[in-house]
Amino acid sequence: AAQPNASLETHTGLDRAEPIEKEREKERESRKSGKWSREPWRGVEEREMASEENAGGARKATKSKLFEFLVHGVRPGMPSGARMPHQGAPMGPPGPPYGGSPTVRPGITNQPMETNRKRPAPSQQQMQVVQNRNRNTKRRKMADKILPQRIRELVPESQAYMDLLAFERKLDQTIMRKRVDIQEALKRPMKQKRKLRLYISNTFNSAKPDAEDSEGSIASWELRVEGKLLEDPGKMKRKFSSFFKSLVIELDKDLYGPDNHLVEWHRTPTTQETDGFQVKRPGDVNVRCTLLLMLDYQPPQFKLDARLARLLGIHTQSRSSIIQALWQYVKTNKLQDSHDKEYINCDKYFQQIFDCPRLKFSEIPQRLTNLLLPPDPIVINHIISVDPNDQKKTACYDIDVEVEDPLKAQMSSFLLSTANQQEIASLDNKIHETIESINQLKIQRDFMLSFSRDPKGYIQDWLKSQSRDLKLMTDVAGNPEEERRAEFYHQPWSQEAVSRYFYCKIQQRRQELEQALALRNT
Repeated sequence: AAQPNASLETHTGLDRAEPIEKEREKERESRKSGKWSREPWRGVEEREMASEENAGGARKATKSKLFEFLVHGVRPGMPSGARMPHQGAPMGPPGPPYGGSPTVRPGITNQPMETNRKRPAPSQQQMQVVQNRNRNTKRRKMADKILPQRIRELVPESQAYMDLLAFERKLDQTIMRKRVDIQEALKRPMKQKRKLRLYISNTFNSAKPDAEDSEGSIASWELRVEGKLLEDPGKMKRKFSSFFKSLVIELDKDLYGPDNHLVEWHRTPTTQETDGFQVKRPGDVNVRCTLLLMLDYQPPQFKLDARLARLLGIHTQSRSSIIQALWQYVKTNKLQDSHDKEYINCDKYFQQIFDCPRLKFSEIPQRLTNLLLPPDPIVINHIISVDPNDQKKTACYDIDVEVEDPLKAQMSSFLLSTANQQEIASLDNKIHETIESINQLKIQRDFMLSFSRDPKGYIQDWLKSQSRDLKLMTDVAGNPEEERRAEFYHQPWSQEAVSRYFYCKIQQRRQELEQALALRNT
């Protein structure tokens, strides 16, 4: 019993009473002179630190351990984890009223937390909870739908659900693969070859001597050019003019002169589509005419040079198809250089066409520019008859045209369709909620089952677990096995810790009192 009392007499701070009184006298004098500092404890702490540095022997070792504990939360006997704070720094937060337990407890780590580990304010914490909840909702994956193995062992019928889950995974993979295939297919032109039937007819209006207007007194004819797709299953009918880029009707130059023998129509960005064309001219004799129709190719097509057309077997085709045919010819005839794959060794036909013995494959598109010509127009020769017996005759011509594949519109609508996505997402959320509910029920079942088997042992284990969780939540760490024994609090540092705690409380109350007096004086 004598040892704790001796320690109390040595370490309670009574040997520092004289320097503290001198410091207080200096503070009174400085306050009277108007130079009083609002940190009266700074000089006291500096003197205490200096006296502790000059102390020796067992007292010095004891004090160093004590300061490590008070400042860094390191218990006696443990290595110091950090340097002491700057002189004059407050030694800890205010403690409870007199008679309560001190704030600083032995064995509790009180190291300053890092900035990124600080707890946010309540409002920020609530915002983070909401954000994490939304993020977790978005991050729900297929793995969250899987039932744990213990639940599957407990409920054998759950295997049917797992089989459905595996089938759903395969189905999702198949649908995703098909969607990618459709996206790639839409990047390429999807065309179908159809027959466009062209109808050419004419009517003749003879002259009427008793006609009141000038038009009726002169004989005239009218030419009609119309057309439609054969076996068109589409509900939306395409206009006849949408198939052509231009239409030129050339009449007999001897009859209508050099300024009035051509009738032209050319597509423009503001062109209104029509179902046919009409040409009306005065005349009472048969007229020879030539129709020149230029198809509107999408993508644009070109006519190949005669030599290149014979070599590739292509007359008119798109630029990409022509380059692909060239590459196929190079591979078939092994014209690619074996050492430098970028170059092509021209054979005699390529040398005649490209006029060089060797060229890069990247140069072919540029060299093709001079070898590609506009496609030939469709030429139809027709006779406009004024014979009344030929009025009901109509000339028909079939033209091969390319139209958009109807499947392309269906594929696009399939990719853009979101009607089923919302329903699927809703069902997925229900599945996730059901799985979470099953997991919670499994935890409750395990809790009740363990409690029914060993109530006493389970309660003890549960309390230990709750205690560990509480310490993790409050950032508290210690050694419960040592703290639960009374001998732990009879060590020499405990009395010094009590003295330090009361000293800090007195200084805190003193500051509050001085601040209150200063506010009254002002």
